Amino acid sequence: MEGNNLEQTLQEGKLYRQLNSLIVAHLRHHNLTQAARAVAAATMTPLDVEAPPNKLLELVAKGLAVEKDEMLRGVSSSTLFDLGGALASGSLPAPRVSSVDFSAVQDTKGSSKSFPKHETRHLSEHKNIARCARFSPDGRFVATGSADTSIKLFEISKIKQMMLPDSKDGPVRPVIRTFYDHVQPINDLDFHPQSTVLISGAKDHTIKFFDFSKATAKRAFRVIQDTHNVRSVSFHPSGDFLLAGTDHSIAHLYDVNTFQCYLSANPPEIGVNGAINQVRYSSRGGIYVTASKDGAIRLWDGISASCVRSIVGAHGTAEATSACFTKDQRFVLSCGKDSTVKLWEIGTGRLVKQYLGSTHIQSRCQAVFNDTEEFVLSIDEPSNEIVIWDALTAEKVAKWPSNHIGAPRWIEHSPTEAAFISCGTDRSVRFWKEIL
Repeated sequence: MEGNNLEQTLQEGKLYRQLNSLIVAHLRHHNLTQAARAVAAATMTPLDVEAPPNKLLELVAKGLAVEKDEMLRGVSSSTLFDLGGALASGSLPAPRVSSVDFSAVQDTKGSSKSFPKHETRHLSEHKNIARCARFSPDGRFVATGSADTSIKLFEISKIKQMMLPDSKDGPVRPVIRTFYDHVQPINDLDFHPQSTVLISGAKDHTIKFFDFSKATAKRAFRVIQDTHNVRSVSFHPSGDFLLAGTDHSIAHLYDVNTFQCYLSANPPEIGVNGAINQVRYSSRGGIYVTASKDGAIRLWDGISASCVRSIVGAHGTAEATSACFTKDQRFVLSCGKDSTVKLWEIGTGRLVKQYLGSTHIQSRCQAVFNDTEEFVLSIDEPSNEIVIWDALTAEKVAKWPSNHIGAPRWIEHSPTEAAFISCGTDRSVRFWKEIL
């Protein structure tokens, strides 16, 4: 089974490279040199790549003809092969349902869904505050980072085995790797979209690369030395670039292969309090978002790194602590220390929804969608509860005790199933999954 997944990932990576080569060659052959250079640089494709002059046009024409034929026969091409999704994210499981269209329904009062009941289990403890967590894109692993400078990697199948009422194999250890290579607290983590590489950003101004396929590896095999406290990290869907959100007001874009750092050539005017709390790429990498200490949410072009929209005061004068895209890349969900969670339309900068009724003014609180984007989850610090809203109606549908001593400081949902992780100031890591 694992061999088939690897083969599929390799095949899709090859297809991705072929497509990039055709685009670069097409632009070059039509004397669009500047555009060809931009695409070549963004996708790590040689500018002088060889391809027949009109090959891309021929393939597009054939594809359109096939699509037209399928429509006439009542066959959806998207059911045969979701090219966009495969190219953007490698071999990922299909989501359980398609993403929610937040602009489709205007009056949704009284139609809220019930959030399924979950069971929870204490997984492990760090030696200091558990500060952050991240799932792998395929949902098979989750990593946590701590103020004790360690990183723990958990295998989801082992967690589920541990949660079974009668485990015949005795005690199950879900922690499969522990990494020690930072000298200051871990701020954020991310998984490479196609390989067994985990990256971490920390207060020691470094981004470290860990190969978790090697059972004996405890330390990073590559290190990027930044000039600032690395608050957040995010891989480009191609895996060739990564973004670092730091104490600097502009995200640092790194070429993973050369470690060359790029900054936006035309940054907006940002004040002294513009440190980035979180940076995240969209699912296809065409745009990224930053949530900053000055309360602003900013959207940036994924190729030129220019700021395409600033939502100044998105969370008033309070810090914007998290931001993430919907799957269709049309909206951004943000959270701030003004105790609000908000949904923004990317195209207009318009506030679409507000999710109210939880207080978070102290920690770098997260707001996240569940895997189907039907619900939004966050933290209520005073009551030490996890709060859940219906994403479409913005109605609060559940409040659950966190089971942490003190409010959790991070919540992260699986991209592939009804499960999430909570991390606490009590040093503990908890796993939550739907009761089936």
